[in-house]
Amino acid sequence: MEEQSRDDAEGNAKKIVQWERETLERLAFATLKEQKLQRRWSIFFKFVFIFMILFGAYQFGGFFQPDADNSARHTALVEINGEIETEGSGSAHDVIPALDRAFAESGSVGVILRINSPGGSPVQAGMINDEIVRLRQQYPDKKLYVVVEEMCASGGYYIAAAADKIFVNKASVVGSIGVLTDGFGFTGLMSKLGVERRLMTAGENKGFMDPYSPITEKQKAYSQAMLNEIHQQFIDVVKKGRGKRLKETPEIFSGLFWVGSKAVEMGLADDFGTIDSVARDVIKAEDIVDYTQKEDLPERVLKKFGASVGSAAMATVSRSGSFTLH
Repeated sequence: MEEQSRDDAEGNAKKIVQWERETLERLAFATLKEQKLQRRWSIFFKFVFIFMILFGAYQFGGFFQPDADNSARHTALVEINGEIETEGSGSAHDVIPALDRAFAESGSVGVILRINSPGGSPVQAGMINDEIVRLRQQYPDKKLYVVVEEMCASGGYYIAAAADKIFVNKASVVGSIGVLTDGFGFTGLMSKLGVERRLMTAGENKGFMDPYSPITEKQKAYSQAMLNEIHQQFIDVVKKGRGKRLKETPEIFSGLFWVGSKAVEMGLADDFGTIDSVARDVIKAEDIVDYTQKEDLPERVLKKFGASVGSAAMATVSRSGSFTLH
């Protein structure tokens, strides 16, 4: 009996020792796990902190740098890159304020508008053209020169025509004075596939330019009349801007485009030059200050991940039937 009690006591003692060991092991593992989590969170917050510092430095770096002395004599520069659209460097929303600042600055003695564009919206191009004409009248002592590098076609040339002079490279692409509207018609394919279009409208022409409905001769004539009217507006702007320098031919307003050397011969451009050569030799102010309106980081992020996705989709859907200077 005593021996049995002794065995039971030894067994209980072993169980207690085993329990203590297991408890210590669990505590040790829990402590290690907690330390790992703390290290991970520490690294995460360090990255967040570094990102915030870099973001703040990017956004507000201008506050830590002395402002450029734009009161000193200089050539003002504004750039248009890409299509003439409602958004971006070719939009009236961005270009007009930049031109206003360039002309208004006391230190600017002349303005260069650098254009690399295949064309785009006649509305946006017309708004910028009108503003250039207004600014030239308001600041008669400041000249505006367009410098073309790769391309200044259609809507881009619509804008350029308002300049005092146009400078090109001999291989630049210049011209394309015309208007187009494009789209697709699927009525034949739908008929073959047995697909019926069920479009209901109030107004006989409300479905005008619908790609899934046939277009009538009356609608074609109406669309062509609109194209001709916008084309004539383009022609009038070019004639007014270029004046007697323009050597008119039957093809000059046909929508064709030419290399820079031919454009100079035809009076579509005035001479050869670059931003630096025009600033140095024509404006006589080698120091160049860029007034182009730039997008900041939040705007780029929002456009990339937010509203721009929807607007791009809408632009794709609504592109059929729109008028463009291309």
